Amino acid sequence: MSAPSGARPPAAFTALGAERFVSLTTFRRDGGAVATPVWIARLGEDLVVTTPAGSGKLKRLRHDTRVLLSPCGRFGEVTPGAPVVEAVAEVLGHDRDHPEEAAAVRSKYGLEHRIVVPVEALVRRRRRESTERIVLRLRPRPLSG
Repeated sequence: MSAPSGARPPAAFTALGAERFVSLTTFRRDGGAVATPVWIARLGEDLVVTTPAGSGKLKRLRHDTRVLLSPCGRFGEVTPGAPVVEAVAEVLGHDRDHPEEAAAVRSKYGLEHRIVVPVEALVRRRRRESTERIVLRLRPRPLSG
């Protein structure tokens, strides 16, 4: 389920799939914004992200699927004047149940992914947290009309 028939995602949205890191901003119940740098990949007309199962962004997305996306550096620093794109996030489920989406991220980040994700899992295991990863599908936010 991508953009409506004949409609293409905005160029700024599509371009985010080529970025190394994207700031993904989710919203608390009180409306407060929380930005997190994420890896992102393009899959068709959608963008996909994987995130640890216990992450705060998943909890926030259960209440508000609206997100803001902007190119950023490894540690989340957004360049002044960088485009901000509104999108909607859909929590798809465990990466093992969405192999095509998980593979898009894995193949884009290659060796970096093969090193960072197992280290992250080791740290989470030591903290007795879930090591599972969840897939998010991002789509441009529909224009209200």
